[in-house]
Amino acid sequence: MHTKKVSFKNRLGFSLSAKIDMPLKKTPFPFVIFAHVFTGSKNLIASKYISRALTMNGFAVLRFDFTGLGDSEGDFSETNFTSNVDDLLAAADFLQENYEAPAVIVGHSLGGIAAIFAASRIDSIKAVVSIGAPSYPKHVVKLLADKTEEIEKNGCAQVNIGGRKFMIKKQFLDDLQQQEHVPVIENLGKALLVMHSPQDRIVEIENAANIYKLAKHPKSFITLDRADHMLSNKEDAHYAGSVITSWVRRYIEFPEEVQLETDKQVVVRLEGDDFTTEVQAGKHSLIADEPVKVGGNDFGPAPYELLNASLGACTAMTLKMYARRKKWNLEEVLVHLSYSKEAVYTDHQANPEKSTSRIDRFEMELELIGDLDKEQRDRLHEIANKCPIHRTIASPTVFASKLIEEEEWQEEQYSD
Repeated sequence: MHTKKVSFKNRLGFSLSAKIDMPLKKTPFPFVIFAHVFTGSKNLIASKYISRALTMNGFAVLRFDFTGLGDSEGDFSETNFTSNVDDLLAAADFLQENYEAPAVIVGHSLGGIAAIFAASRIDSIKAVVSIGAPSYPKHVVKLLADKTEEIEKNGCAQVNIGGRKFMIKKQFLDDLQQQEHVPVIENLGKALLVMHSPQDRIVEIENAANIYKLAKHPKSFITLDRADHMLSNKEDAHYAGSVITSWVRRYIEFPEEVQLETDKQVVVRLEGDDFTTEVQAGKHSLIADEPVKVGGNDFGPAPYELLNASLGACTAMTLKMYARRKKWNLEEVLVHLSYSKEAVYTDHQANPEKSTSRIDRFEMELELIGDLDKEQRDRLHEIANKCPIHRTIASPTVFASKLIEEEEWQEEQYSD
């Protein structure tokens, strides 16, 4: 995932701080707007991990701070539900002018019902997702129950939400009371996915039932069982994002996937500032990466892990083929591998300049499950050390490399 910091103006001229999370491939599709929870920000766990799941499947996600929150300009006390919807409309305009019109909008909590309201006014939106959303905007008043009287009397009050203090003005309550949610949901005219946790203590799951009941088909409901309202567990957030990617494909026509091409057996591509690398092996695509501790994103196995995997897979396949040919009862093979560099000490007098060297060491442990006697197991152990990949690694190797000149590369890319 490649993230770019951007900003755009809302309808009042305030600059809203945003991030666009891009997938690894160069042609992201579709573009998604993410609306965060009430008084939240673009950097919450739910925002980040839902976005990560989407980008790993080729989506691009714009997540931003609503007016007066996070790094965005403006005074939060002057905002309301209507201004949140206007911010979402401004986000859609920004994407259309600078990238591509958004096709999906995802909203969390109050951002969920705001996303529904905004989607009803954005022609390009084809699919809408609400997560833990209230079925009507004025549900938020319940969070302010102990302060509503003070707000009505004095025109404003300071409230504590999630351990932070915010100034809420009477205009905020008035705006919530004026919202007509029923006709908006009934006439949405977009595919709708409602996601909610039965254990949500902030917005009861009955809200999801109300939204689902009001909406017309196509509509779907997914339970986020055991998740809290904020999706503070990153696994819950990532799961929600993964479900969204599958669901969206039923309602949006995706362009044909362009695969990396080569006349060799494998091609890899690395772009951007990180180590996340696309791998195309025949018809199969995968991701290679480095661990976070060395600057990677840990989106896939590291190169030496892939090397271990290649050796392990070849070993298991070789044993299975051999046992099948012998008609031995080998039910399952597990190959455990580790790679390291091992120091080798040499005669200092014979080689004073290099008394130690390092060699590659593969450690392999086999689990052979099945009705096998000792002789069969020993023979399989012997065969394991003769698989083709093992022989390749152990044999002298020739590397024939070639640098493709830029002119030649461009000619290959645009020859069609």
